[in-house]
Amino acid sequence: MKGPGWRLMRLAEPFSRRMVLAAFLGFATVASGIGLMTTSAYLIARAALQPSIVDLQIAIAGVRFFGIARGGARYLERYASHDLTFRLLARLRTWFYTRLEPLAPARLMAFRSGDLLARIVADVETLENFYLRVLAPPAVALLTAVLAGILLGSFDVRLAAVLLSFLLLAGAGLPLLARSLGRGAGQRLVGVRADLNAQLVDGIQGVADLLAFDAGHRHLLRIQSTSRALGVLQGRMARLGGFQGALTGLLMNLATLAVVTAAIPLVRAGWLDGVYLALLAVAAISSFEAVLPLPQAFQYLDNSLEAARRLFEIVDAEPAVIDPPRPAPVPARLDLRFEGLRVAYEPGGPPALDGIDFSLPQGGQLAVVGPSGSGKSTLIHVLLRFWDYQQGHVLLGGRELREYGQEELRHLIAVVSQQTHLFNATIRENLLLARPEATEAEMRQAAEQAGIHDFASGLPDGYDTWIGEQGLRLSGGERQRLAIARAILKDAPILLLDEPTANLDALTERQVLAGLRALMAGRTTLLVTHRLAGLEPTDQVLVLRQGRIAERGRHEDLLEQGGFYRRMWDLQHQVLADAA
Repeated sequence: MKGPGWRLMRLAEPFSRRMVLAAFLGFATVASGIGLMTTSAYLIARAALQPSIVDLQIAIAGVRFFGIARGGARYLERYASHDLTFRLLARLRTWFYTRLEPLAPARLMAFRSGDLLARIVADVETLENFYLRVLAPPAVALLTAVLAGILLGSFDVRLAAVLLSFLLLAGAGLPLLARSLGRGAGQRLVGVRADLNAQLVDGIQGVADLLAFDAGHRHLLRIQSTSRALGVLQGRMARLGGFQGALTGLLMNLATLAVVTAAIPLVRAGWLDGVYLALLAVAAISSFEAVLPLPQAFQYLDNSLEAARRLFEIVDAEPAVIDPPRPAPVPARLDLRFEGLRVAYEPGGPPALDGIDFSLPQGGQLAVVGPSGSGKSTLIHVLLRFWDYQQGHVLLGGRELREYGQEELRHLIAVVSQQTHLFNATIRENLLLARPEATEAEMRQAAEQAGIHDFASGLPDGYDTWIGEQGLRLSGGERQRLAIARAILKDAPILLLDEPTANLDALTERQVLAGLRALMAGRTTLLVTHRLAGLEPTDQVLVLRQGRIAERGRHEDLLEQGGFYRRMWDLQHQVLADAA
């Protein structure tokens, strides 16, 4: 596989013409600066001899031309380079999210949310330096060196050789020295900054628990420690940058002195007009403008390559689920059948589901119950194609589930889970997430069926009320009813309910179940829960234990059997009785 630098270049390939244009405009800016300085020096030196004004006309026009050209070229160069950078960043963010989405959630469970945020924001922003401050400066410096060599070589080849040797030392030798002195600092800087971002996100998301357990001070100490480490690395990079600037300035002065020293014997020998001495000196000084960014470019190179490596580390992962080359069309019937299903989250690991067999006809209702860790939610993950199954078959409409495209399949499914994500937006926006083209009447009808319309319409801003991050301005029951309304609005023929009444009190649970019954009517429904309340209407109940079906049957039949389901029922009712 190619290195990260090469892969970044391939990503920028659609903008290659813009990159060439930006580099050329950068060279035009420096070349105009050299022209302005040299013509000005010549004009002053020549004017000191008091020649005819006619002899100075060309130099005067040159000063005017190069002065205007430098300003115009600088403006165009900044406009082109920043436009290019913003376009590249937009492409990188879109590319990264497009590659990231198929990996969710299976391949992203190993990453902290703060680390992912750092990669998609900070690391992508770091890459702006790769195109703006790593690729362009060497091209500009090379063109400038050629121009300076031609200019001084027109007077004497030895002058060109002296200047080019110093330009080579400042443009290549000094950056290599600086990189060896700061080796690894740029890479560590990216990693420490990402770690700090992750800690900050964790602290914000878990601030309530940190305060409740009096752990806020300890978490703050960890953040401060990481921040100090980041400050140390940033200080080291700053000192290295100052050292590079000082050496570059020294080399520029030495180059000017060397060029003038080499030119003086030529003047004494009559091979060079003394009026050009000032021109040669300022030509040497102004040509160093092109090599000044090169030492810093090597610093940005390390940062950019490390940021690119972190991005490619994620996008190179193989998705847990891959669409077939030719997805099957949506089936006419939506009956489900599981045959010998076996699912393991890790290769060679213990199965989360093992030998699962059952059928769910179209329009039927099936409940899956069992203790925590028995594999209930894994069934939901399989049906949503979040995880793939290793053995057995899952048939939808008589076809293997793998034959359908993920997007088309999820259009057929509505989900209500115990951790439904609500965005920091209005009630209306969270509802319309299910079906953006829904009318106002359809949205309100869904809210009425879920039992949240009266609540929403009674707020000062109605459906335009902001609900806060994760819907924290709503109660648990209100959040669940909003999730149910969203599922009703989607109007999908298959309904998956994953612990929809978990963490709710008995009264709120009854209200939510009433909304769920309206949602389940006429839909193929799979209800996953460890709460046994409200299972009487279901066609069949499966009892899972350690990934296997321990019992199956209707609610009443399972109670009569007196098995594990009956013990769960008695235990839950005993807990309720004790609480009462």
